[in-house]
Amino acid sequence: MARLTLRVEANAAGLREAQSAVEEFCEEQEWPPALAFQVNLVVEEVGVNVVNYAYPDDGEEHVFNISVAAEADAVTIEVVDGGRPFDPLNDAPAPDLESDVDERPIGGLGVHFVREMMDDVRYRREDGKNCLTMVKRRDA
Repeated sequence: MARLTLRVEANAAGLREAQSAVEEFCEEQEWPPALAFQVNLVVEEVGVNVVNYAYPDDGEEHVFNISVAAEADAVTIEVVDGGRPFDPLNDAPAPDLESDVDERPIGGLGVHFVREMMDDVRYRREDGKNCLTMVKRRDA
């Protein structure tokens, strides 16, 4: 099993560095473009939510962790942050998929994409941390 483990500064620059590392990992693993796209998009969507919403705007530097594990039959992505408790599977607003784009409220669409693209998405709060685990089967 190949694994990428990242400690990410919870800011735009840290997220860009993490995205570059994940993209490079996908290339090293020689994943099909569709799988690499899905993994990268999920990391971006979840990472943006952590950077923008997990931590208070207190001037402190915060970090979170991203791991990507590649096995023969699946890719597992885990994002762990010490921010405010937030279960995206139950706490995120339902996305408005019917209204015109200009009329839709902000929120919920990124979580919707994650749920649609991944085969399994689980959340737990453990040791004061949000732990989001996402699995994409290689045969799906």
